[in-house]
Amino acid sequence: MTGGALDLLPPKLRRNLGKFGSDIALARRKRKLTVNMMAERIGTSRATYLRAEKGDPRVSMGVYAMALFVLGFSDSLAEIADVRKDDTGLLLDAERLPKRVRIKKDPTPL
Repeated sequence: MTGGALDLLPPKLRRNLGKFGSDIALARRKRKLTVNMMAERIGTSRATYLRAEKGDPRVSMGVYAMALFVLGFSDSLAEIADVRKDDTGLLLDAERLPKRVRIKKDPTPL
């Protein structure tokens, strides 16, 4: 993302990414892992990993995914956009259901 694209990020999204990065940093420290250890296990540079801990939106999803994996949260990634928890999508599906169901008569008698 260039500077202009970063400026378009909604403030709430910036805060959420910042919290996500902070949570990753806290989980790393609880596990007594150094920044260098995390970067090595993820397969990225120390600088990139530190940007992830800051919630930098320019860090690839793969780095965040690997950080979750290394910390033992790999199942959490599958839950982010789980369709079973998509209240808006479920509501839209319910609205699309027909009000009544009619069975078409078979033109050929038995």
